[in-house]
Amino acid sequence: MQSDQDQIWMQRALDLAKNGMGYVSPNPMVGCVIVSDEGNVIGEGYHERYGQEHAEVNAIKSVQDQSRLKNATLYVTLEPCSHFGKTPPCADLIAQKPIKRVVAAMKDPNPEVSGKGFEKLVKSGIKVDSGVLKEEAEELNEKWLHYLEYKRPFVTLKIAQTADGYIAAPNGDSKWISCEESRELVHLWRSREDAVMVGRNTAMYDNPALTVRMVEGRQPKRVVIDGPFELPKHLNLFSDAFEEKTIVITHNREKSDKESDPMLKMFQTNYFRGEVVQVDELNGHVNLKEALQKLGEMGITSILAEGGQQLSSALIREGLADRIELFIAPKLLGGGTKSIFGLGINRMEDIVPFRKTEWRRVGKDILLTLNN
Repeated sequence: MQSDQDQIWMQRALDLAKNGMGYVSPNPMVGCVIVSDEGNVIGEGYHERYGQEHAEVNAIKSVQDQSRLKNATLYVTLEPCSHFGKTPPCADLIAQKPIKRVVAAMKDPNPEVSGKGFEKLVKSGIKVDSGVLKEEAEELNEKWLHYLEYKRPFVTLKIAQTADGYIAAPNGDSKWISCEESRELVHLWRSREDAVMVGRNTAMYDNPALTVRMVEGRQPKRVVIDGPFELPKHLNLFSDAFEEKTIVITHNREKSDKESDPMLKMFQTNYFRGEVVQVDELNGHVNLKEALQKLGEMGITSILAEGGQQLSSALIREGLADRIELFIAPKLLGGGTKSIFGLGINRMEDIVPFRKTEWRRVGKDILLTLNN
């Protein structure tokens, strides 16, 4: 039975967990709060960086007087791990302490844990309660949970369009449709995602850097879909300081094999230092589902797709856009390139629905969030 106090302390743990956003992937964000028998917070912690100590360890270490752990309650947003990974099992550490009770927001769905952490705690005599603010915990780590279930990254598709649905003028110019506040928000999103993805047309004509500049944060990997493997290497994605973070997805195995040949690289002065991922061709294009699966195998759990019309439409058409962030600017073009085209829908009964929607104002723009 969860009490009001349980919810208060768990909310604090969830707030702490958010501090790891953008830094702990492919691990989940986790926060932990330790409350003494008298009802006072004596320790706090969160998972700060991938490969570093988990939230429970940091929280326990933060308790200055370890004797105060006797009969304390530990609140954690995810079931303590029970296996050796980058760090030792948190459940073992907790079991060694005189903690009376552990309250978790949710069970860890990872098959390596999945209840085993709780079992260790119960066997050591610790009372375990689970499910406090479970929905909030699942929402916090929805991208990680998606990755565990589908073995591919959670894809957020970002589109910036005019009020009449255009993303570029007839001459191809697209800068800037959205306002500065919207662009700053996109940079914040980039810092929180494992990778940013564009199609070959966007890479060619916009020559984006896809880096985090307007805010402080981690630089994501950069994925470019280049089926024929023909993009020139002078583009920013292949020549700037973050070249090694670029991943090219191609179906042209012959060309990409030559590019990746270590013997040929010995004789090249400006060879590509990023990664090349080969996938099958599907209807003349890159097989996007296979591409996402391969990116998932590389440990990429989330992607911000900033594509043009072709990539955006393909992701929606193939059911691969898990969320759409649609910026609508109070501007009109009356012609040019539509944001979405060719979904293969001819009847209203086949229209694409969304499970959850949300509106908000960003500067002069309206941001419509659509969740599948």
